[in-house]
Amino acid sequence: MSNLNKLDFTALEVSGRNYLKWVQDVKLHLTAKNFHLAIKDEMDNPVGEVEKATAIIFIRRHIYDALQTEYLVEEDPQALWVALANRFDHQKDIFLPEARHDWHNLGFQDFKSMNEYKYEVCRIRSLLKFCNKTLTKEDLLEKTYSTFSATNIVL
Repeated sequence: MSNLNKLDFTALEVSGRNYLKWVQDVKLHLTAKNFHLAIKDEMDNPVGEVEKATAIIFIRRHIYDALQTEYLVEEDPQALWVALANRFDHQKDIFLPEARHDWHNLGFQDFKSMNEYKYEVCRIRSLLKFCNKTLTKEDLLEKTYSTFSATNIVL
């Protein structure tokens, strides 16, 4: 864990809980350093050994020690990238049922303030959007109106 002291962003956890954010961070940093071609599967752009080595060092530096040990034999950054994706890239499948359940059970009356309700709606909407399911303004209004108690509908 000593290698995690001075990281550019949070390292990939063994559980993969932060995989989606980690992927975006790695892509952005590799692009900024002009090493993003090392993780792409494109034959048109050959990548030099120095770029590959720099990219794999960067990726390994940003994963926990247990994952480093597990993927120690991977010497190609693109192969490591694919191996990590095969292991952790199922997050959308996990988030979609959870987001649908949260949306179905969302009720305005369950929150102490309007801000708390708006925050929860935004969180659920973002998760659904991430899973390629969009909520329209009509959906949002219908959900809000349908969760009011009958005594407050006139208001």
